[in-house]
Order: sequence, then structure tokens, then C-alpha cells
Amino acid sequence: MSEFKYKQVIVLRVDLRMSKGKIAAQAGHAAVSAAEQARKHYSDWWKAWIEEGQCKIAVKAGSEQELLELELKAKKLKLPTALISDRGLTELPPGTLTCLGIGPAPSDQMDKITGELNLF
Repeated sequence: MSEFKYKQVIVLRVDLRMSKGKIAAQAGHAAVSAAEQARKHYSDWWKAWIEEGQCKIAVKAGSEQELLELELKAKKLKLPTALISDRGLTELPPGTLTCLGIGPAPSDQMDKITGELNLF
């Protein structure tokens, strides 16, 4: 497997114990929203990521606080982010922060923030 120069990371809260379907939906929201931020503000990164095959990695966060800390770190590095808040129509109360999309961005920059997190 060749190494990707660009990737997107989806950080999912495991403390919420969401169903598999809910996890998939929330991850989809994060992936699309973060990619759209990259397309608008970091078009060179977005184009390279698209051409490479859109590498995505899913990792775990244990709490809302951890999610917010990761978002802050990503913003400090000027990476595209999307923090996802649930509407509360099914499993979770309205406004529950479920996941964070970061990137697409250069893999070496992403690894500074998410490289030590456990895979989902």
C-alpha cells in the first residue's frame, strides 16, 4: 500500500454508545462537512486528496472535552474542521456533539493531532 500524502480523519465519540447506523450517519456528516471546508478554503489540498483516492481514517475520542481539544489543536494548525452537533431526532439529545472531521490536509500535519488516537 502506498502512503497517502493527504488524508481526512473522523473522530467519533465512543462514550455516547451510538448505534452503528447513527455512527455511520454522523461520520458521513463530518466527512462531507470537513471536505467542503477544505474545498472552499484549501482547494489545493482538497484536489490532491480527491486525486489520491480520498483517504479517510476513523478514530476514537472518549468525551466531548477530548473532541473540543482536538478541534482547537486542528484550528491552531489552520486545518479544515467540522464539529458535528446532533439535531436530536433519534438517539441523542439536541445539540450533542458527536464527532469531528479534520481535513483533508497533509498527512504529516494531521498526524500531529490524531496520530496517537486509537482506530475506531
